[in-house]
Amino acid sequence: MLLSLATGHFLESATLFGIVFLHELGHYGAAAAFGWRVREIRLLPFGGVLIVDELASVPSREEMIVALAGPLQHIWLIALGLLCQSLAVGDPEWWQYFIEVNVMIGLFNLLPILPLDGGKLLQGVIGEWIPYQRTIVYAAWTSMVLSLLVTVWAVWPSGSGHIEMNLLMIGLFLFYQNWVHRKQLPYHFLRFLMNREKVSERLAFMGTHARPIVVSGQRGIGEVVKLFMREKYHLIYIVGKQGRIQGTLPEQKLVDSYLLDKNRSSTVSDLLT
Repeated sequence: MLLSLATGHFLESATLFGIVFLHELGHYGAAAAFGWRVREIRLLPFGGVLIVDELASVPSREEMIVALAGPLQHIWLIALGLLCQSLAVGDPEWWQYFIEVNVMIGLFNLLPILPLDGGKLLQGVIGEWIPYQRTIVYAAWTSMVLSLLVTVWAVWPSGSGHIEMNLLMIGLFLFYQNWVHRKQLPYHFLRFLMNREKVSERLAFMGTHARPIVVSGQRGIGEVVKLFMREKYHLIYIVGKQGRIQGTLPEQKLVDSYLLDKNRSSTVSDLLT
C-alpha cells in the first residue's frame, strides 16, 4: 500500500484490496452459516485464505460450498461494474479495471492448486472416490506440479520478451505453500482420524450404508486406517485362511488403538483377541 501510494497507484491497490476483502467475506459468510469456527482470515493478492478449526470434520459438501462462495462474489461485482459502465457512473477506465481484476481473481482462484478455491474443490471431488490419506497426497502433489508450471509460464519467453513478475511471485508463493503443506500431511491425517468419532456419529444419526473394508488379519492397523474414506462409515472384515471371515471390527476400534494405544505396528487380528 505504501509503495503504491509513493508510485501513484494507490487507487488500483485499494481497489484490489477491496475486491479481495469481499471475496473473503463470501467464504466467511458461508462458513458462518454452517457454524464453522473461523480463527483467521489472511488477505493475499490473489484472494486470501480462511483459517478454520474444522479440518475433515464437516461434510465435504460444506467445504466445497464454502470454497465456491468466494469466486461467486465476483459475479455480482462484475455485474455491478457493467451496470455502472452502461449508466456512465464514475470513471469508465476505473470500472474497466474493476471488471478486469474481478475476472482475473475469480478465474485464478478456480485453478486446481491449493490453497486456492479450485484446489479445495479438487480435493473435495477426489475424496468422493478414494481414501482420505491418498486424497490429500494427490492434491498436494498436483498443487506442487501446477504451481511449478505457473512459475515456468511466468519466465517462459513470450511475444513481449518480458518476465511476468506478478505471476512469477504468485507461482513461487504457491509452490512454497504446497511444499510446506506436503510436509504437514501426516498432521492433517492425524486430525482426520481424531475427528472420525464425530463424523461417525453424524453419519449414524443421518443413517448411512456401511462401506466394508476386507483385509487380511496380518495387515497392520496403520495400513488399514489409511483406507478410510471421508464421508463413509467403515466396517473392517478380517479374512483368514481359505477366505473365511475371522471377525468384524468397527472403524473406531482401529482409530482408538492407533491414536490412544499407539499400536500402529500391530495387526488387525490382534484387536480380535
